[in-house]
Amino acid sequence: MKTKILLFTILMAFTYSVQAQSLLDLYKSGSVKLIPDEEYGNQNNWNKVFETYHDTLYGKPMGDRKSIKLMPDGSVVVNHAYHNFYSKFSPNGDFEKELYITSYSGKVFKKTQAIEGVINGNTFFTGADNMGNMLCFDFDGNYKKTLKLDYMLRGILPLPNGKIAVVGWVIWKTKFRDFVSVVDYETNEEKVIWEHFTERNPVNKSPKMFNYNYFFKERGGVSMNTMPFSSALSMKARPNLALINNQLALVNPTNSEIRFYDLNGNYISKSTLSMEAHQISVEEQKEIQQKALDEYSKMNPNRFADLSYVDEAESQKAHQYFVDAIKKDLENIKDPIQKPFFSTLLQDSEGNLLLFEYPEEEGMNMFNVYVFKNGGEFICKSSFVCDDYDLSINPAKMVFHNGYIYGLQKKKNVEEIPLRLVRFTISAGN
Repeated sequence: MKTKILLFTILMAFTYSVQAQSLLDLYKSGSVKLIPDEEYGNQNNWNKVFETYHDTLYGKPMGDRKSIKLMPDGSVVVNHAYHNFYSKFSPNGDFEKELYITSYSGKVFKKTQAIEGVINGNTFFTGADNMGNMLCFDFDGNYKKTLKLDYMLRGILPLPNGKIAVVGWVIWKTKFRDFVSVVDYETNEEKVIWEHFTERNPVNKSPKMFNYNYFFKERGGVSMNTMPFSSALSMKARPNLALINNQLALVNPTNSEIRFYDLNGNYISKSTLSMEAHQISVEEQKEIQQKALDEYSKMNPNRFADLSYVDEAESQKAHQYFVDAIKKDLENIKDPIQKPFFSTLLQDSEGNLLLFEYPEEEGMNMFNVYVFKNGGEFICKSSFVCDDYDLSINPAKMVFHNGYIYGLQKKKNVEEIPLRLVRFTISAGN
Protein backbone atom coordinates (compact mmCIF):
# COMPACT_ATOMS: atom_id res chain seq x y z
CA MET A 1 0.00 0.00 0.00
CA LYS A 2 2.84 2.38 0.89
CA THR A 3 4.50 1.53 -2.44
CA LYS A 4 1.33 2.49 -4.36
CA ILE A 5 1.04 5.76 -2.46
CA LEU A 6 4.70 6.55 -3.14
CA LEU A 7 4.32 5.80 -6.86
CA PHE A 8 1.18 7.94 -7.05
CA THR A 9 3.00 10.79 -5.30
CA ILE A 10 5.93 10.56 -7.70
CA LEU A 11 3.57 10.47 -10.68
CA MET A 12 1.64 13.52 -9.47
CA ALA A 13 4.87 15.41 -8.84
CA PHE A 14 6.13 14.57 -12.34
CA THR A 15 2.81 15.62 -13.91
CA TYR A 16 2.88 18.90 -12.00
CA SER A 17 6.46 19.62 -13.07
CA VAL A 18 5.53 19.08 -16.74
CA GLN A 19 2.45 21.28 -16.50
CA ALA A 20 4.34 23.93 -14.53
CA GLN A 21 7.06 24.24 -17.18
CA SER A 22 6.64 27.62 -18.81
CA LEU A 23 6.17 28.08 -22.52
CA LEU A 24 9.27 30.28 -22.55
CA ASP A 25 11.33 27.35 -21.27
CA LEU A 26 10.00 25.21 -24.11
CA TYR A 27 10.82 27.83 -26.72
CA LYS A 28 14.37 28.09 -25.36
CA SER A 29 14.96 24.44 -26.24
CA GLY A 30 15.29 25.65 -29.84
CA SER A 31 12.41 23.65 -31.31
CA VAL A 32 8.80 23.23 -30.25
CA LYS A 33 6.98 20.04 -31.21
CA LEU A 34 3.20 20.00 -31.55
CA ILE A 35 1.69 16.67 -30.44
CA PRO A 36 -2.01 16.05 -31.16
CA ASP A 37 -4.28 15.05 -28.28
CA GLU A 38 -5.79 11.85 -29.70
CA GLU A 39 -8.75 11.97 -27.28
CA TYR A 40 -9.84 15.44 -28.36
CA GLY A 41 -12.83 15.22 -30.72
CA ASN A 42 -12.14 11.55 -31.44
CA GLN A 43 -15.86 10.75 -31.78
CA ASN A 44 -16.41 13.15 -34.68
CA ASN A 45 -17.10 12.04 -38.24
CA TRP A 46 -14.86 14.63 -39.89
CA ASN A 47 -16.12 13.82 -43.39
CA LYS A 48 -19.58 14.88 -42.20
CA VAL A 49 -18.58 17.72 -39.86
CA PHE A 50 -16.40 19.39 -42.50
CA GLU A 51 -18.23 18.33 -45.66
CA THR A 52 -18.08 21.99 -46.78
CA TYR A 53 -14.38 21.32 -47.39
CA HIS A 54 -15.46 20.32 -50.91
CA ASP A 55 -16.86 23.82 -51.65
CA THR A 56 -15.66 25.54 -54.82
CA LEU A 57 -16.07 29.03 -56.28
CA TYR A 58 -15.60 29.47 -60.03
CA GLY A 59 -13.95 26.05 -60.02
CA LYS A 60 -11.41 27.01 -57.34
CA PRO A 61 -11.39 25.05 -54.02
CA MET A 62 -12.77 27.18 -51.19
CA GLY A 63 -13.50 24.65 -48.45
CA ASP A 64 -10.35 25.44 -46.49
CA ARG A 65 -11.50 29.05 -45.98
CA LYS A 66 -12.46 28.36 -42.40
CA SER A 67 -11.31 29.83 -39.11
CA ILE A 68 -11.66 29.12 -35.40
CA LYS A 69 -12.66 31.19 -32.38
CA LEU A 70 -12.37 30.02 -28.79
CA MET A 71 -15.07 30.76 -26.25
CA PRO A 72 -14.27 31.53 -22.59
CA ASP A 73 -15.02 27.95 -21.48
CA GLY A 74 -12.76 26.35 -24.12
CA SER A 75 -15.55 25.59 -26.59
CA VAL A 76 -14.70 26.27 -30.22
CA VAL A 77 -16.67 27.80 -33.08
CA VAL A 78 -15.59 27.15 -36.67
CA ASN A 79 -16.52 29.62 -39.42
CA HIS A 80 -17.44 28.38 -42.92
CA ALA A 81 -16.84 30.85 -45.75
CA TYR A 82 -19.86 31.58 -47.98
CA HIS A 83 -22.27 29.85 -45.57
CA ASN A 84 -24.65 31.28 -42.98
CA PHE A 85 -23.87 28.83 -40.18
CA TYR A 86 -21.03 28.01 -37.80
CA SER A 87 -19.96 24.66 -36.31
CA LYS A 88 -19.97 24.55 -32.50
CA PHE A 89 -17.68 22.15 -30.60
CA SER A 90 -17.58 21.34 -26.88
CA PRO A 91 -14.48 21.88 -24.69
CA ASN A 92 -13.66 18.20 -25.38
CA GLY A 93 -13.72 18.80 -29.13
CA ASP A 94 -17.00 16.99 -29.77
CA PHE A 95 -19.25 18.45 -32.45
CA GLU A 96 -22.40 19.84 -30.84
CA LYS A 97 -24.46 21.66 -33.46
CA GLU A 98 -24.64 24.06 -36.35
CA LEU A 99 -25.12 27.58 -35.01
CA TYR A 100 -27.24 30.13 -36.90
CA ILE A 101 -27.92 33.81 -36.22
CA THR A 102 -31.64 34.44 -35.72
CA SER A 103 -33.44 37.78 -35.66
CA TYR A 104 -35.85 39.01 -32.99
CA SER A 105 -38.64 37.32 -34.92
CA GLY A 106 -36.75 34.03 -35.15
CA LYS A 107 -35.80 34.41 -38.82
CA VAL A 108 -32.39 33.00 -39.77
CA PHE A 109 -29.92 35.47 -41.32
CA LYS A 110 -29.19 34.39 -44.89
CA LYS A 111 -25.71 35.89 -45.10
CA THR A 112 -23.16 36.17 -42.30
CA GLN A 113 -19.48 36.93 -41.86
CA ALA A 114 -16.92 35.01 -39.82
CA ILE A 115 -17.12 35.32 -36.03
CA GLU A 116 -14.16 37.49 -35.05
CA GLY A 117 -14.33 37.40 -31.27
CA VAL A 118 -16.19 37.59 -27.97
CA ILE A 119 -17.05 40.89 -26.26
CA ASN A 120 -18.10 41.31 -22.62
CA GLY A 121 -17.74 37.57 -22.07
CA ASN A 122 -21.16 36.78 -23.53
CA THR A 123 -21.48 38.16 -27.06
CA PHE A 124 -20.07 37.11 -30.43
CA PHE A 125 -19.32 39.71 -33.07
CA THR A 126 -18.57 39.13 -36.75
CA GLY A 127 -16.35 40.86 -39.25
CA ALA A 128 -17.89 43.61 -41.36
CA ASP A 129 -19.70 42.81 -44.61
CA ASN A 130 -19.44 44.93 -47.77
CA MET A 131 -21.80 47.48 -46.22
CA GLY A 132 -19.77 47.76 -43.00
CA ASN A 133 -22.20 45.79 -40.78
CA MET A 134 -20.78 43.84 -37.83
CA LEU A 135 -23.44 41.53 -36.38
CA CYS A 136 -23.50 40.91 -32.61
CA PHE A 137 -25.34 37.94 -31.08
CA ASP A 138 -25.31 35.76 -27.96
CA PHE A 139 -23.84 32.28 -27.66
CA ASP A 140 -27.16 30.72 -28.73
CA GLY A 141 -27.25 32.75 -31.95
CA ASN A 142 -29.85 35.31 -30.87
CA TYR A 143 -29.25 38.65 -32.62
CA LYS A 144 -28.46 41.57 -30.28
CA LYS A 145 -27.30 44.55 -32.37
CA THR A 146 -25.32 45.73 -35.40
CA LEU A 147 -22.19 47.84 -35.28
CA LYS A 148 -21.68 50.07 -38.33
CA LEU A 149 -18.31 50.80 -39.94
CA ASP A 150 -17.57 52.60 -43.21
CA TYR A 151 -14.33 50.88 -44.22
CA MET A 152 -12.78 47.48 -44.87
CA LEU A 153 -11.19 45.43 -42.07
CA ARG A 154 -7.88 43.57 -41.87
CA GLY A 155 -7.70 42.83 -38.15
CA ILE A 156 -9.97 42.78 -35.09
CA LEU A 157 -9.21 42.40 -31.38
CA PRO A 158 -11.79 42.56 -28.55
CA LEU A 159 -10.64 44.51 -25.49
CA PRO A 160 -11.54 43.77 -21.86
CA ASN A 161 -13.26 47.13 -21.36
CA GLY A 162 -16.10 46.49 -23.83
CA LYS A 163 -14.35 48.04 -26.82
CA ILE A 164 -13.02 46.54 -30.04
CA ALA A 165 -9.74 47.47 -31.73
CA VAL A 166 -9.85 47.19 -35.53
CA VAL A 167 -7.32 47.53 -38.34
CA GLY A 168 -9.09 49.30 -41.21
CA TRP A 169 -8.19 50.49 -44.68
CA VAL A 170 -9.80 52.56 -47.39
CA ILE A 171 -8.90 53.42 -50.97
CA TRP A 172 -8.66 57.11 -51.73
CA LYS A 173 -8.17 58.60 -55.19
CA THR A 174 -4.39 58.83 -54.99
CA LYS A 175 -3.48 56.75 -51.92
CA PHE A 176 -4.36 53.96 -49.51
CA ARG A 177 -5.19 54.84 -45.93
CA ASP A 178 -4.35 52.24 -43.27
CA PHE A 179 -5.39 52.95 -39.71
CA VAL A 180 -6.27 51.50 -36.32
CA SER A 181 -9.45 52.50 -34.54
CA VAL A 182 -11.01 51.69 -31.15
CA VAL A 183 -14.77 51.08 -31.45
CA ASP A 184 -17.11 51.30 -28.47
CA TYR A 185 -19.52 48.34 -28.41
CA GLU A 186 -22.25 50.26 -26.56
CA THR A 187 -22.25 53.52 -28.54
CA ASN A 188 -20.60 52.54 -31.86
CA GLU A 189 -18.41 55.62 -31.45
CA GLU A 190 -14.82 55.16 -32.55
CA LYS A 191 -11.45 56.79 -32.09
CA VAL A 192 -8.69 56.57 -34.71
CA ILE A 193 -5.41 56.08 -32.84
CA TRP A 194 -2.94 55.48 -35.70
CA GLU A 195 -2.86 55.94 -39.49
CA HIS A 196 -0.52 55.64 -42.46
CA PHE A 197 -0.86 56.61 -46.13
CA THR A 198 0.60 54.79 -49.15
CA GLU A 199 0.57 56.06 -52.73
CA ARG A 200 -1.61 54.19 -55.21
CA ASN A 201 0.21 52.81 -58.25
CA PRO A 202 3.39 54.88 -57.81
CA VAL A 203 5.12 55.44 -61.16
CA ASN A 204 8.65 54.07 -61.68
CA LYS A 205 9.03 53.12 -58.05
CA SER A 206 10.41 49.83 -56.76
CA PRO A 207 9.18 47.37 -55.69
CA LYS A 208 6.57 46.58 -58.32
CA MET A 209 3.56 44.91 -56.76
CA PHE A 210 2.27 41.78 -58.47
CA ASN A 211 -1.44 42.58 -58.20
CA TYR A 212 -3.83 42.35 -61.15
CA ASN A 213 -7.44 43.33 -61.76
CA TYR A 214 -9.71 42.57 -64.72
CA PHE A 215 -13.11 44.23 -65.02
CA PHE A 216 -15.87 42.52 -66.95
CA LYS A 217 -18.36 44.35 -69.13
CA GLU A 218 -20.95 43.92 -66.41
CA ARG A 219 -20.98 43.60 -62.60
CA GLY A 220 -17.42 44.16 -61.53
CA GLY A 221 -14.38 41.98 -62.06
CA VAL A 222 -11.79 39.61 -60.64
CA SER A 223 -8.37 40.10 -59.08
CA MET A 224 -5.31 38.06 -58.21
CA ASN A 225 -1.75 38.39 -56.94
CA THR A 226 1.18 36.08 -57.59
CA MET A 227 3.93 37.02 -55.16
CA PRO A 228 3.36 35.48 -51.70
CA PHE A 229 4.59 38.68 -50.03
CA SER A 230 2.62 41.14 -52.15
CA SER A 231 -0.24 41.63 -49.69
CA ALA A 232 2.11 42.55 -46.86
CA LEU A 233 4.33 44.66 -49.09
CA SER A 234 1.64 46.63 -50.88
CA MET A 235 0.14 47.77 -47.57
CA LYS A 236 3.46 48.06 -45.82
CA ALA A 237 2.51 49.69 -42.56
CA ARG A 238 -0.57 47.68 -41.66
CA PRO A 239 0.01 46.62 -38.02
CA ASN A 240 -0.94 43.49 -36.10
CA LEU A 241 -2.84 43.77 -32.81
CA ALA A 242 -2.11 42.20 -29.42
CA LEU A 243 -3.17 42.66 -25.79
CA ILE A 244 -0.13 42.93 -23.49
CA ASN A 245 -0.29 43.67 -19.77
CA ASN A 246 -3.78 45.15 -20.22
CA GLN A 247 -2.51 47.47 -22.96
CA LEU A 248 -3.26 47.49 -26.69
CA ALA A 249 -0.12 46.79 -28.72
CA LEU A 250 0.34 47.61 -32.42
CA VAL A 251 3.17 45.57 -33.98
CA ASN A 252 4.36 46.73 -37.40
CA PRO A 253 5.79 44.09 -39.80
CA THR A 254 7.54 46.74 -41.91
CA ASN A 255 9.86 48.17 -39.28
CA SER A 256 9.33 45.84 -36.25
CA GLU A 257 8.04 48.80 -34.23
CA ILE A 258 5.68 48.12 -31.33
CA ARG A 259 3.43 50.90 -30.02
CA PHE A 260 1.46 50.72 -26.77
CA TYR A 261 -1.92 52.34 -26.00
CA ASP A 262 -4.29 52.11 -23.08
CA LEU A 263 -7.64 50.39 -23.59
CA ASN A 264 -9.28 53.69 -24.57
CA GLY A 265 -6.74 54.27 -27.33
CA ASN A 266 -4.48 56.81 -25.59
CA TYR A 267 -0.84 56.56 -26.67
CA ILE A 268 1.65 55.37 -24.02
CA SER A 269 5.02 54.51 -25.60
CA LYS A 270 6.84 52.75 -28.44
CA SER A 271 9.94 50.64 -28.97
CA THR A 272 11.56 48.49 -31.66
CA LEU A 273 11.73 44.72 -31.50
CA SER A 274 15.11 43.11 -32.15
CA MET A 275 14.63 41.27 -35.45
CA GLU A 276 16.60 40.64 -38.63
CA ALA A 277 15.52 42.14 -41.94
CA HIS A 278 15.64 39.90 -45.03
CA GLN A 279 15.41 40.56 -48.76
CA ILE A 280 13.91 38.70 -51.70
CA SER A 281 16.60 38.55 -54.38
CA VAL A 282 15.94 39.12 -58.09
CA GLU A 283 16.52 35.42 -58.72
CA GLU A 284 14.03 34.40 -56.01
CA GLN A 285 11.40 36.79 -57.37
CA LYS A 286 11.80 35.43 -60.89
CA GLU A 287 11.52 31.85 -59.67
CA ILE A 288 8.31 32.62 -57.78
CA GLN A 289 6.83 34.56 -60.69
CA GLN A 290 7.72 31.85 -63.23
CA LYS A 291 6.00 29.25 -61.07
CA ALA A 292 2.90 31.46 -60.93
CA LEU A 293 2.99 31.84 -64.72
CA ASP A 294 3.29 28.08 -65.25
CA GLU A 295 0.40 27.33 -62.89
CA TYR A 296 -1.87 30.05 -64.26
CA SER A 297 -1.23 29.08 -67.87
CA LYS A 298 -2.56 25.59 -67.10
CA MET A 299 -5.89 26.88 -65.76
CA ASN A 300 -9.11 26.50 -67.74
CA PRO A 301 -9.53 29.75 -69.73
CA ASN A 302 -13.34 29.29 -69.70
CA ARG A 303 -13.64 29.13 -65.89
CA PHE A 304 -15.04 32.66 -65.54
CA ALA A 305 -17.96 31.63 -67.75
CA ASP A 306 -19.43 30.06 -64.61
CA LEU A 307 -20.66 33.59 -63.93
CA SER A 308 -24.02 34.13 -65.58
CA TYR A 309 -22.97 37.50 -67.03
CA VAL A 310 -19.64 36.31 -68.58
CA ASP A 311 -19.52 34.35 -71.85
CA GLU A 312 -16.64 32.09 -72.92
CA ALA A 313 -15.10 34.72 -75.19
CA GLU A 314 -14.82 37.25 -72.35
CA SER A 315 -13.58 34.54 -69.96
CA GLN A 316 -10.77 33.69 -72.37
CA LYS A 317 -9.95 37.38 -72.74
CA ALA A 318 -9.68 37.75 -68.94
CA HIS A 319 -7.51 34.65 -68.70
CA GLN A 320 -5.13 35.94 -71.38
CA TYR A 321 -4.97 39.33 -69.66
CA PHE A 322 -3.64 37.69 -66.49
CA VAL A 323 -1.13 35.55 -68.42
CA ASP A 324 0.21 38.58 -70.30
CA ALA A 325 0.45 40.67 -67.11
CA ILE A 326 2.39 37.96 -65.28
CA LYS A 327 4.79 37.60 -68.24
CA LYS A 328 5.36 41.35 -68.38
CA ASP A 329 6.13 41.58 -64.68
CA LEU A 330 8.46 38.61 -64.91
CA GLU A 331 10.48 40.46 -67.55
CA ASN A 332 10.57 43.66 -65.47
CA ILE A 333 11.96 42.21 -62.22
CA LYS A 334 15.17 44.19 -61.72
CA ASP A 335 15.66 44.94 -58.01
CA PRO A 336 15.62 43.01 -54.71
CA ILE A 337 12.81 43.87 -52.31
CA GLN A 338 12.69 43.76 -48.54
CA LYS A 339 10.49 41.19 -46.85
CA PRO A 340 8.33 42.24 -43.94
CA PHE A 341 10.06 41.38 -40.65
CA PHE A 342 7.44 38.71 -39.94
CA SER A 343 4.55 37.01 -41.71
CA THR A 344 2.31 36.12 -38.77
CA LEU A 345 1.83 37.20 -35.17
CA LEU A 346 0.46 34.81 -32.55
CA GLN A 347 0.12 35.44 -28.84
CA ASP A 348 0.46 32.46 -26.52
CA SER A 349 -1.56 31.82 -23.37
CA GLU A 350 1.18 33.42 -21.22
CA GLY A 351 0.98 36.66 -23.19
CA ASN A 352 4.25 36.23 -25.11
CA LEU A 353 4.49 37.41 -28.72
CA LEU A 354 5.44 34.86 -31.39
CA LEU A 355 6.51 36.49 -34.66
CA PHE A 356 6.88 33.90 -37.43
CA GLU A 357 9.24 34.34 -40.36
CA TYR A 358 8.24 33.47 -43.89
CA PRO A 359 9.21 29.80 -44.47
CA GLU A 360 12.43 29.53 -46.47
CA GLU A 361 11.06 26.59 -48.43
CA GLU A 362 7.43 25.79 -49.18
CA GLY A 363 6.26 22.50 -47.69
CA MET A 364 9.16 22.02 -45.25
CA ASN A 365 6.64 22.23 -42.35
CA MET A 366 9.10 23.95 -40.01
CA PHE A 367 8.42 27.53 -38.99
CA ASN A 368 11.06 29.80 -37.45
CA VAL A 369 9.73 32.17 -34.82
CA TYR A 370 11.04 35.09 -32.78
CA VAL A 371 9.83 34.94 -29.17
CA PHE A 372 9.32 38.14 -27.19
CA LYS A 373 8.31 38.21 -23.54
CA ASN A 374 4.98 40.01 -23.16
CA GLY A 375 6.62 43.40 -22.56
CA GLY A 376 8.68 43.20 -25.77
CA GLU A 377 11.95 41.71 -24.42
CA PHE A 378 13.56 39.34 -26.94
CA ILE A 379 13.92 35.84 -25.48
CA CYS A 380 15.07 33.49 -28.22
CA LYS A 381 14.59 32.24 -31.73
CA SER A 382 12.84 28.90 -32.02
CA SER A 383 10.84 26.80 -34.50
CA PHE A 384 7.55 24.91 -34.64
CA VAL A 385 7.45 21.37 -36.04
CA CYS A 386 4.78 18.68 -36.28
CA ASP A 387 4.96 15.07 -37.49
CA ASP A 388 1.25 14.41 -37.94
CA TYR A 389 -0.14 17.58 -39.52
CA ASP A 390 0.78 20.00 -42.29
CA LEU A 391 0.81 23.15 -40.21
CA SER A 392 -1.00 26.32 -41.20
CA ILE A 393 0.20 29.02 -38.81
CA ASN A 394 -1.98 32.12 -38.60
CA PRO A 395 -4.48 33.47 -36.04
CA ALA A 396 -7.42 32.10 -38.04
CA LYS A 397 -6.07 28.55 -37.86
CA MET A 398 -4.15 28.40 -34.58
CA VAL A 399 -5.00 29.75 -31.10
CA PHE A 400 -3.33 29.28 -27.70
CA HIS A 401 -5.52 28.55 -24.68
CA ASN A 402 -4.46 27.39 -21.19
CA GLY A 403 -1.12 26.05 -22.41
CA TYR A 404 -2.59 24.14 -25.37
CA ILE A 405 -2.70 25.07 -29.03
CA TYR A 406 -6.07 24.67 -30.75
CA GLY A 407 -5.85 24.42 -34.49
CA LEU A 408 -7.80 23.92 -37.68
CA GLN A 409 -5.20 21.84 -39.48
CA LYS A 410 -4.80 19.22 -42.22
CA LYS A 411 -3.85 15.72 -41.11
CA LYS A 412 -1.23 13.95 -43.18
CA ASN A 413 -1.89 10.75 -45.14
CA VAL A 414 -5.71 11.04 -45.12
CA GLU A 415 -7.59 9.84 -48.20
CA GLU A 416 -10.85 11.71 -47.55
CA ILE A 417 -11.27 15.14 -45.94
CA PRO A 418 -7.99 15.92 -44.12
CA LEU A 419 -9.22 18.95 -42.14
CA ARG A 420 -9.41 18.49 -38.37
CA LEU A 421 -10.13 20.54 -35.29
CA VAL A 422 -7.18 19.45 -33.17
CA ARG A 423 -5.74 20.28 -29.77
CA PHE A 424 -1.96 20.10 -29.49
CA THR A 425 0.16 19.68 -26.42
CA ILE A 426 3.55 21.35 -26.66
CA SER A 427 6.90 19.77 -25.89
CA ALA A 428 10.57 20.49 -26.50
CA GLY A 429 11.46 19.28 -29.98
CA ASN A 430 15.09 18.42 -29.24
